[in-house]
Amino acid sequence: MAQIFNRSTNTFARLTIFAALFVLAGLSWVSAMLQRSSWITGEGLTLHQPVPFSHEHHVSGLGIDCRYCHSTVEVSPFAGMPSTETCMNCHRIIWDQSPMLEPVRESYRTGRPLEWTRVNDLPDFVYFDHSIHVAKGIGCVSCHGRVDQMPLLHQAASLQMEWCLECHRDPERFVRPREEVFRLDWEPADPTSTGPDLVRAHRIRDARTLTTCSACHR
Repeated sequence: MAQIFNRSTNTFARLTIFAALFVLAGLSWVSAMLQRSSWITGEGLTLHQPVPFSHEHHVSGLGIDCRYCHSTVEVSPFAGMPSTETCMNCHRIIWDQSPMLEPVRESYRTGRPLEWTRVNDLPDFVYFDHSIHVAKGIGCVSCHGRVDQMPLLHQAASLQMEWCLECHRDPERFVRPREEVFRLDWEPADPTSTGPDLVRAHRIRDARTLTTCSACHR
């Protein structure tokens, strides 16, 4: 029987298979990088807000404590957003005629809350409790970054599972004294001993317990 295909066809078939494997590997790499990009995670992006609130001005410039606005962060899963009345405690006197703050004054007059765009927004299938993290000595800056250096707030981390697990696997790198949780520029005097000592003092559980599925997915 006459040979239908030339011998070179075998070589071409092998090259095609190898090329397909490289293409699939390349597509997998591109997909993985895309999932970690700010386009997907929102990391580093500034979102539109009804009022251009500056954490840098209020926290660093005026020295306002995080808990003044986020009043439930120590006792609730949610940090809470300040009511318009909280804003007006100052702004009925300071910048009370500023056009930029008219949405705040309108909210105060009408009783309709300002509709802020959520910056750090976890998926609905993730359970996160602010109060337990504060009680265990995890500082605001660990998740939210140096908000005192942000003229406009942006998401400081990817908030993906691998980022959360980085802390849950090695809390010694992130834990701090409870009285320093809200101090954004705090640094440990001795990183080699401070972390392990605080993990024991705060009775933080072992990595195996902290990385079980039910720790975050309930």
